[in-house]
Amino acid sequence: MRLSSTLSSYVGRQYAFWLASSFCALMGIALLFDVVEMMRRASGKADATMGVVIQMSLFKLPHLVESMLPFTILFGAMFAFWRLANANEIIVARAAGVSIWQFLVPPIFLTLALGIFQVTIFNPFSAVMLTKFESVEAKYLKRTTSMLNISRNGLWLRQSDAGGQAVIHALRVSKEEMKLHDVIIFLFEGSEKFVGRVDAETAQLKVGYWDIRDAWISTPKRAAHHVDRHELPSELTLTKIQESFASPETMSFWDLPGFVDELEAAGFSSHRHQLHYYSLLALPILLCSMVLIAAAFTVHINKRSGASFAIIGGVVASFLLYILGDVVHALGLSTNVPTQLAAWTPAGVTTMLGLALLLHLEDG
Repeated sequence: MRLSSTLSSYVGRQYAFWLASSFCALMGIALLFDVVEMMRRASGKADATMGVVIQMSLFKLPHLVESMLPFTILFGAMFAFWRLANANEIIVARAAGVSIWQFLVPPIFLTLALGIFQVTIFNPFSAVMLTKFESVEAKYLKRTTSMLNISRNGLWLRQSDAGGQAVIHALRVSKEEMKLHDVIIFLFEGSEKFVGRVDAETAQLKVGYWDIRDAWISTPKRAAHHVDRHELPSELTLTKIQESFASPETMSFWDLPGFVDELEAAGFSSHRHQLHYYSLLALPILLCSMVLIAAAFTVHINKRSGASFAIIGGVVASFLLYILGDVVHALGLSTNVPTQLAAWTPAGVTTMLGLALLLHLEDG
């Protein structure tokens, strides 16, 4: 039997209502806990007022929406299907010849559309908000600013100490030994007074200093002169430099491929950003798999069995999903498994699990 437009619209409205209700409830809880955490971190910092704390939490909220969207879909679908099953509406539809697969078409269609919207439109907005959050966080809580920027023109690196700061530019990098090539270093006293420039063939990061070779040094009071070797004191380490890259979550879905190319052209690993990009591509499938999991736990519930089975099943499924995603993501970051496999595994495993449960429970 073909699913009628009336029944399809009804199921879609029920699902959309419970999805919106779950979204509001989970986001309210998440925002409350995040504000409390920000207040804890801001304690003892005079500049971090309550207004700043709320501003940071609101900037971070879109990122929390992205992180919790799979669980929002899972619980929204479970509540919707439990409501339909408890009112015997699923039984009536099944008796009329509607299979469970036809019944799931409207929720899966809405979820797929939501996933595509989240990746292509909401993600860029979330990335901008998270960038603003990190900027405010660095200003009021961490008291630090970004020291690294990658562009098509090469790498820009900034280091500072009590005496001033140095702005370093290099066309390419040998990341294994942290050696910069075709280097220009601008030296400043304080943050504004220019005191010198160094043009060098290479600059390699050592413990406590940059080892600069084949350099031309010039200052406002002295003409350029050549030295075979020059040392520039530095407190930087390779770990600090790598941590200064823009996090993948602050990059728009549309900007990630270009940024990956720039990272690789500069000589740095783009593994973390590629993993995030492929995870975004897999997100719509992951969200649809949440609908399958929810249906497997709730479509056969009746008034005698109650909601306990659905609640326990949903909590266990959420916990297992979180553990699976976290473990596979960690394996992907460590390069123990291929990037695309690590990104698509949660969506693939969850989809197969949902289909297997429904095929086992379905009788026709």
